Parts: sequence; structure tokens; C-alpha cells
Amino acid sequence: MTYQETLQFLYRQLPMFQRIGPAAFKKDLTRTLALCSHLGHPERKFHTVHIAGTNGKGSVANMLAATCTAAALKTGLYTSPHYKDFRERIRINGEPISKKEVVDFVKATLPLSEEIKPSFFELSVAMAFHHFARQKVDIAIIETGLGGRLDSTNVVSPLLSIITNIDYDHQQFLGDTLPEIAAEKAGIIKPGVPVIIGQSQSETDPVFENKAKESGSPIQFADRQFQVAPVRQSETHVFYEVKEKGKLRFANLALNHLGQYQKLNLPAVLAAFYSLRQNLPLAEEHLTEGLKNLKSLTGFQGRWELVSREPRVLVDSAHNRAGVGQLLENLKTVRYERLFVVLGTVLDKELEKVLPHFPRDATYFFAKANIPRGLDAETLRQKAAAFGLKGKAYSSVRRALAAAKRMAHPTEDLILVGGSIFTVAEVV
Repeated sequence: MTYQETLQFLYRQLPMFQRIGPAAFKKDLTRTLALCSHLGHPERKFHTVHIAGTNGKGSVANMLAATCTAAALKTGLYTSPHYKDFRERIRINGEPISKKEVVDFVKATLPLSEEIKPSFFELSVAMAFHHFARQKVDIAIIETGLGGRLDSTNVVSPLLSIITNIDYDHQQFLGDTLPEIAAEKAGIIKPGVPVIIGQSQSETDPVFENKAKESGSPIQFADRQFQVAPVRQSETHVFYEVKEKGKLRFANLALNHLGQYQKLNLPAVLAAFYSLRQNLPLAEEHLTEGLKNLKSLTGFQGRWELVSREPRVLVDSAHNRAGVGQLLENLKTVRYERLFVVLGTVLDKELEKVLPHFPRDATYFFAKANIPRGLDAETLRQKAAAFGLKGKAYSSVRRALAAAKRMAHPTEDLILVGGSIFTVAEVV
């Protein structure tokens, strides 16, 4: 098989949640464990950090990976989904897995895949573990896909577990209340393994505290330990003041990312850094260098990213209530005359919880992302109109963006592309 033929197999033969939705979700770890057993349990051959949460887990994963890479550690990073190329999911020191390794892995596991019929995600996770073990990484930062307890990544025994925050998303799998969702995420807490909670929440804190007590796991609420506030911004970085329990720790911590909502994720990164120093050769200069060079060290993209300057086109992958709220809060830091929004979502998104947060004074260009699970643009336009969001429907993201560019002033206006990772993927 060529690389393209291999991708076609992965996308078309294996159930893939990002493309077809709930039908692809496997509610147990049986197939992942079978794959790992067949491969000689690669997940046991390197240290890991395991990260779950509703929002921010990708950001925290990339920031920690950048820090470890800056410390000259061979650092694996598994994240999902990808934007342009499947190989983005599996990286070592920012370099994606090679096409040949993807092809060879799929070939080698094909007989077992035909027997046990894993999902796309299950096979991807096994591929990541196999790659990291073969390359003898010092540490791998592993982001969960959906949930935690039954997520395919939840076969690792990490040095540290991190849960970033809890909000409403994927309720059909995780539960209808915040405590129910938290209980699923808390499934990554392992006996005796320290756990860091990124954001304290009165409804969910007891869930984590009880699970940690049951597991004998030391628990830390990062935002009670670290207070983070943006102090200034350049074209490429936001600088943060960091206090630890009220005492100044960093006056100008530079982060190579312009989304000031990272102030919500940085406490978890900081708490994780100081926890990992007990097991890894990490110094504060590795933290500062890693964050300062985040994008070059990891390839981090798609979150609050300016992809064009004339006209200004800003992309962001926020797709649930909390994420969109952070996005729009950050939008207040940007100056523009008029706002144009290219918006595309997926079929199973609860739009009544997301659309009310979008600004009514923007002009909208509704589009269907180029995946089977994408919501029809005209349907989206009609649903958005009920919340006072006005605009036209377009047959593709490309055409919607082209129309927005024709209308926007090259320097005074702003075009925001979002609503789904898959909408953003067609622009980055």
C-alpha cells in the first residue's frame, strides 16, 4: 500500500468518530488492549503524562511537550484530531511520524485489524504507542480523545494525570450533568498516581476529590496554586505574570500563542512542570524556553491563529459552549471595524448551547465542512437565524471564505473562521 492508500483504509474501512459520529465510538478498551498485547505492550515501555478535559487539553499537551523538548528529552506527543495530515497526531520533538512508518504499521496489523475490527482511533493510539516505544522516547504526552474512563488512551500507567476542566460536550457518551461528565474524565486517575485538576469548579471538585481518595492519588487544584494574568502582548507572544499563592514567580512569562484564554490552561502546565521535576531533569529555563518557542517545538496550530494579514483571517477550533465563550472573550482584545464569521459545525453539536454566544453584530458566512458529519450550511443558517445571527449559506468553506474576503477591508476588518476543527482544517 502507498501512504494515500493506507489513509483511505484508515478513513474508509475503520469507524472514525470525526467523520461519522457516534456510530464509531467503542465503549470499552478490549480492542485497544488486544492491539497493545499483539504489539508486546509498547505503552509500558516509556513514561507518560495523561491529559483529559473538555477544553484546553490539546493546549496543555503541546505546552508540556514543548517544555520537555526544550529540556533535550526525547518527547512523544499524541493529540487528536488532525488538521491536514494524519501524521500530526503522532509526533516526537515536533516531528511527525514518517509516512513509511504509518504504512508499515497498518500492513503489519492488518490481519489483527480484520479480526477484531478496531476503530480508527483505537488503531491510531496503538500506532502512537508502537512508534514511541520503537523510538525510545523519554516521555510521551498523551491527550485523550473523548472522555477518559473508556478512552482508548486509558491503558497507560502515567507519571501524572491531568484534567483541565469540565463543561458540556459529547453528553450522549459522557452524561448530561457536569458531575457525570467529571466522573468519566476522572476515569484516568490511577492508583497512587498524582492528579492535577486545572480549573476548580464547585460542581465537579468533589467528584475528583472522592476518586483521588479512593485511588490513593495525591490531588492538586492548579488554579488554587498558581494565579496567571496577561500583562502585555507582541505580534507573536503574550506575556504573563505568574504568582504562586500570591508570591511572584514569573514577571513576564512569554508564550508563543496569542490566545489570552491560555491563562486558564497555564496553571495546569505550571503545576505539571513542578510535579514532573521529581521524575525528569527539568529546570525553569526549560519551561520558559519551551513556552517561548511553543509552535516551532511542537507544530501547535489551529487555535487562535492568524493565517492571513490582508485581509486578517483568524482561525480558532472552539466548538462547545465553554470554548466559544473563551474565544469571544479573547476577541475583545482585537481591534477591527467589522467582523465577518465563516461558520461551520457538525451534525451532533447542541447548537442551542453554542450559537447564543456568537455576536449578533457580525456578518455570517455559513458553510458545511467537507466531512460526512458536517451540518448542511442552509440548515445551519436557519438555526443561527433563530438566535439573531444573519448571513448567507455557501456550498463549501472555501467559497464562504472567498466571499468574506471580497467583502472585508484588507486592513480594517477581521474574518473569523470557526465552529469546528474541520472547518478550520480547510483554512490552515
